[in-house]
Amino acid sequence: MTHDFWFLIGIGTAVAFVLFALTWLLSLKLNNFSFVDVTWSYALAVIAPIYALLGGGFTQRKIIAVTMAVIWSVRLGTYLFFRVKSHHPHEDVRYAVLREKWKDGLAKNFFFFFQAQALLIVLLAVPVLLACLNPAPQLSLIEIVGAVIWLVGICGEGLSDAQMQRFKSDPASKGKVCRVGLWRYSRHPNYFFESVVWWGFWLVACGSPWGWATVYAPALILYFLLRVTGIPLTEECAVKSKGDAYREYQRTTSAFVPWPPKS
Repeated sequence: MTHDFWFLIGIGTAVAFVLFALTWLLSLKLNNFSFVDVTWSYALAVIAPIYALLGGGFTQRKIIAVTMAVIWSVRLGTYLFFRVKSHHPHEDVRYAVLREKWKDGLAKNFFFFFQAQALLIVLLAVPVLLACLNPAPQLSLIEIVGAVIWLVGICGEGLSDAQMQRFKSDPASKGKVCRVGLWRYSRHPNYFFESVVWWGFWLVACGSPWGWATVYAPALILYFLLRVTGIPLTEECAVKSKGDAYREYQRTTSAFVPWPPKS
């Protein structure tokens, strides 16, 4: 890796640590740690333009990489902001559990947790950084394919969220399971397309030296979605709130990859 790479990683890390420290202070003031999700999503829209401005790569490639990063970041961050705001002062169940677990050293433990989230977003931003440093004067086929896959993912995720929001806003839907649109074919189409977005980021990075090594980014996202805070927690809450109706949905509908439902 070049000196420029490590220099920009240092800047990105410093910016992320400051953003998450400020979010920690705000969360303490509001007594709601859910706001870390909003900052986590918006952080890439702050870091990526810095990489583009300071990176010496091919301008067209930098514009594409940063546009992808900012659109993903602002779309998800705004969606989460309004969700957290609408639930405030109630916290996401994940942070309520951590609050109970860490009650003896609440502020300190959450500070380090927030800084771990900062480090994670810096690691996930490396595909964008490598694209911003690549001076090759034309786009490769793999970069174009990656951008197209990213576009499919971002459109699919946006459509999934819009369909769920419309379903929830209908009073007749209360207590029911959403089976409209993409949700007929997957119990978590938003998570599936989120994964697609990150495979797109990775393919774009593969057009740059060492880009292949950032395969950890989509792999981490996939792991979190399938095994940590994505599907397991969402399904646990859904079964508690909807009971047998959701169990039937689980029986007939693919958990992740959109697929025709079972009869």
